[in-house]
Amino acid sequence: MALVLPVPADFPAFPYRPPYSIQVDLMRHLYEAIEQSKVAIIESPTGTGKTLSLLCASLSWLFDDKARSMKGRLAALEQSLANNDNEPEWVLHQTIDRFRRELLENESEFEQRLTKAKRKEAARKMAQARVTKKPKLMHHTSDIPVEDDDVFLPDVEPLAASDEYSNLSLAAQSVIRKLKHPTAPLVAAASEEGQSCCTKIFYASRTHSQLAQLVPELKKLAFLQPNLNDVSPGSDDTEIPEIKNTEPRMVALASRTHLCINDELRRKVKDLDEGCRELLSGPKDTRCPYLPTTEDEGRMLDFRDEILASPKDIEDLVVTGKNLNVCPYFGSRKAIPQAQLVSLPYNLLLHRTAREALEIDVTDHVVIFDEAHNLIDTVLQLQSVTLSAATLRTSLQQLSVYLQRFRTRLTSSHAIHLKRLVGFMRAFDEVLDAWRRGDVPTKDNWEETMSVTDLIQKLGSKFDGVNLLEILSYLRTSKIARKISRYSEKVAEVEKGSSSLAPDRKQGSTPPLHAVESLLFALTNDVDDGVVTLSLSADRQVHFKYQHLNPSTYFNEITNAARCVILAGGTMSPFADFTTQLLPRIVPDRMSLFSCDHVVPAGNIQCITIPKGPSGKELEFKYNRKDDKSLLEELGQVMFNLVNIVPAGMVVFFPSYAFLEKVKVAWKENGLLMRLTAKKKLFFEPRDSANVESVLREYYNAVHSTEVDGHSKGGAIMLAVVGAKLSEGLNFSDDLARAVILVGLPFANLQSMELKERMKYLNATEKSSGKQRNAGSKDAGSEMYENLCMKAVNQSIGRAIRHRSDWSSLILIDRRYDSPRIRSKLPHWIGKDVKMTQTFGNAVKTLSGFFRDKKDKTSVVL
Repeated sequence: MALVLPVPADFPAFPYRPPYSIQVDLMRHLYEAIEQSKVAIIESPTGTGKTLSLLCASLSWLFDDKARSMKGRLAALEQSLANNDNEPEWVLHQTIDRFRRELLENESEFEQRLTKAKRKEAARKMAQARVTKKPKLMHHTSDIPVEDDDVFLPDVEPLAASDEYSNLSLAAQSVIRKLKHPTAPLVAAASEEGQSCCTKIFYASRTHSQLAQLVPELKKLAFLQPNLNDVSPGSDDTEIPEIKNTEPRMVALASRTHLCINDELRRKVKDLDEGCRELLSGPKDTRCPYLPTTEDEGRMLDFRDEILASPKDIEDLVVTGKNLNVCPYFGSRKAIPQAQLVSLPYNLLLHRTAREALEIDVTDHVVIFDEAHNLIDTVLQLQSVTLSAATLRTSLQQLSVYLQRFRTRLTSSHAIHLKRLVGFMRAFDEVLDAWRRGDVPTKDNWEETMSVTDLIQKLGSKFDGVNLLEILSYLRTSKIARKISRYSEKVAEVEKGSSSLAPDRKQGSTPPLHAVESLLFALTNDVDDGVVTLSLSADRQVHFKYQHLNPSTYFNEITNAARCVILAGGTMSPFADFTTQLLPRIVPDRMSLFSCDHVVPAGNIQCITIPKGPSGKELEFKYNRKDDKSLLEELGQVMFNLVNIVPAGMVVFFPSYAFLEKVKVAWKENGLLMRLTAKKKLFFEPRDSANVESVLREYYNAVHSTEVDGHSKGGAIMLAVVGAKLSEGLNFSDDLARAVILVGLPFANLQSMELKERMKYLNATEKSSGKQRNAGSKDAGSEMYENLCMKAVNQSIGRAIRHRSDWSSLILIDRRYDSPRIRSKLPHWIGKDVKMTQTFGNAVKTLSGFFRDKKDKTSVVL
């Protein structure tokens, strides 16, 4: 029997027939990557059906793998029985048939439940004017009188405080942690009776709005359920007969912020996570009415079945939860074991604590990160920690008062752990205070960076024997931070707000001690994986930040456990950052790279560079030339010529808001702004996100309007900023962007302390590896710096060309775009056909020919 699934030549579930060749190539590559347990980086330009292709290929493999598993079980039984010479042949056949029926029954029982749930859901949607009576909420735990203080005692008795590493430094402890199974699998979610745990696809993206696009794409696919009755285990043919359409079982995961339907709780609390936990940890009479009790578990199971009966995004979950009066947050968690497709935002998958809270185990499953171009930055941000001296002192004060109140009622184990925590916090507070009183300049916003080792030394030898791993484990298992914070709230209430234990803390907000817990977690990393920054704000407050520098530290937990990891995006180029920073430990044989062309014909895309202006002045927009008025005037003349050539809408991206503002002022002074406005209506990207939608709406209307004479096409110019609101996630298709223009290269501020530390870390890592650079190549830090710039450029370029019939010109204004090094980092579908114009006259001629050709072809079609 064939154990390896062959890569399909076609994917029948794909809805558009026939699919483009590049879509087939992508799906075949993805299918093979999953089957061979690889880590794949896939670049598929927007408009090529990337999401649909990812879903189709991965789910096709999932169903084929399910069929293979069934055949394998039957084949194993057949082989086992064939070795038994004592049984007649008819008994062997009867045994195999009975086992086949049992497999079918186990599979169909749950499917029948989902079918029933789907019918109930359809009937409810058809019901007219249904009135749902909302259950009355019980009193919140804040109504508990302060004298009932048993509720504030720790719930769990911790393990005895160990002195196993008490004589070791924090640096040594971090090394021990690294050696002791750093990527050990998480505890898998327990399988309840009647649940069908299965192989899953975890589909992650940056935002819920991006994940919401999965459901309509998923519903376009037409998968067919295999019929086990026709399976012949002795055959080498892995094809399984098809019998009926079926939808994959899907669940969308999100935070309480998106899924909580307890309106009263939402009104009361600042932090829904903490407010919900307080409800759950309080007395039974304060229990949230949307969370069924153990005795009423049937309601939760019915809700779980409705979730899995048909694909739903988080808005659908909320509606269904309100209809059934069941919590969507806990209902979605209940559906995880049986789900075949799990969609979730990055933070729930990338952060170990979040995975543990949701009981997510990616071991032997498929993980897809869509929109993965910013994945490295996301990983680093999730693992970085900030803490103010004020929060630290509030935590220390709360903990000290708590210990004083309950010292005679705490067991020795609890007391030891808490006293050690107090010792750490006092030592840390002394470090921050000493820094503030030391040689810190008086100017505002001063900051200083030090290594984790330096910080540990500043904590002093007295603290060097404290085991942070043990304290961290205690905080997480005892949930003591919430107990202490809630007790402080009660004391503050009794004292009528005079207490400083909970300053400005609204009920249900995050306990200050959680920030200290995050700090402890950061300090238990390898000392070389992060750096510490102390800063002084304008109000002379000290702030601490741990900046994580090694994205592979935690991403390895995913790649080591999962069967296959896919990083996909429309513009993933350049790939080097992913392979050197995020995936440095992946052996070449397990790495797979794929970049496809665009679906549009080559003639629909024009990419040109403009290195010189109309007067012959060289165009190079470096930071040190930002105040060069002659350069800004030359750029203005370039833009005035372009508005006479480019029809309809054009989007112009500038390196920063500051540069855009300088351009605006300069063009207003020399009258160019008025001359541009006479040609096309001018719009500027707003700094405030709340105004983006209205500006886009006005831009759309201006692009599609006609001029006064009713004959000429109107148009508009959108002046935007690279890396801001309009450079990612928005579509400027068709007339909205007949040209996308990049002015300069958006290099990040080299004076940024965080950027300096990342570059320094990469250079040190490269040096320690002993790897030799090629002649003329840049060091690892400079390479990353340049790649960050080009990723931002590529994202902005990707705003145009959104479907097969679209067309646009991509105009790169800066002489540095003529560099082979820079061009090599453009997306493959662009970089190979860049036209370099030596003079501005050549640029105008090339652009005019492109738009004239498009106008002629459009006229013929009309």
